[in-house]
Amino acid sequence: MQPNYVVLTVAAMAAFAANSVLCRMSLGNNLIDATSFTAIRIVSGAICLVVISMMRNTEWRPAKPNWLPILSLFTYMACFSFAYQSLSTGTGALLLFGFVQLTMIAAALFTGERLSGWSWFGLSVAIGGMIYLVLPGLEAPDPFNSILMAIAGMAWGAYSLFGMGQGDATSATANNFLYAIPLAILWCIFRNDDLFLTYHGTLLAAISGAVTSGVGYAIWYKALKGITASTASIVQLSVPALATLGGVALLSEPLNLRIAVSIALTLSGIAIVIIHRSARR
Repeated sequence: MQPNYVVLTVAAMAAFAANSVLCRMSLGNNLIDATSFTAIRIVSGAICLVVISMMRNTEWRPAKPNWLPILSLFTYMACFSFAYQSLSTGTGALLLFGFVQLTMIAAALFTGERLSGWSWFGLSVAIGGMIYLVLPGLEAPDPFNSILMAIAGMAWGAYSLFGMGQGDATSATANNFLYAIPLAILWCIFRNDDLFLTYHGTLLAAISGAVTSGVGYAIWYKALKGITASTASIVQLSVPALATLGGVALLSEPLNLRIAVSIALTLSGIAIVIIHRSARR
């Protein structure tokens, strides 16, 4: 991998991890409600991505909407925000990226791909790590919000599958963010009684949308041009660990044995699957 693609990949992973930190920082400290955080993230992300798209192509215009990826994007963002009302940064990131990868593996199986024995072993280890994370106990995360984050992961996995083969992923994402804005507005109207904003909460949501989402996605799509698909899948497994470290360092969250073991089992299991799928190809 060329050095410039290494830098881009590291920057993208840091941005993805920062999304979890920013969301948890906002909602965990009651600086903003989850609905408003989602709406501001979508609007600021759309503005940023449209600007980037127009800088790359001055004749860029929104395309006709494809509502399946748009709904997937909105579902991911809404469930992501609501789940972080109680989940710790690392737990949320592990559930999110674990279910992203599991969704994409499940889609491959559904379309007829056959896994090797090692791949099935890795998948079993990964699922075991996720089960261990949510088992009842003093350190277990909130079940409802764990389910919400699992849904967010499946939605982002579906969005990634919809985006495969896109000629210009940045422009397509800008388009999807734009069409997600009306959904965010309707959601705000529906939950009007629960909305509240502070300056710092609004700022963190805007940074999450414009910088760690908008710019982060643009950087990631550029990095993808210089790395293989298997490498792209594996490097994303670093995000839960980075998010956990961010939560410990910036939010004083404890790093308990349950989350540490779950991260080790889930990410190593998924890595085994990715490596052996790549080898078979």
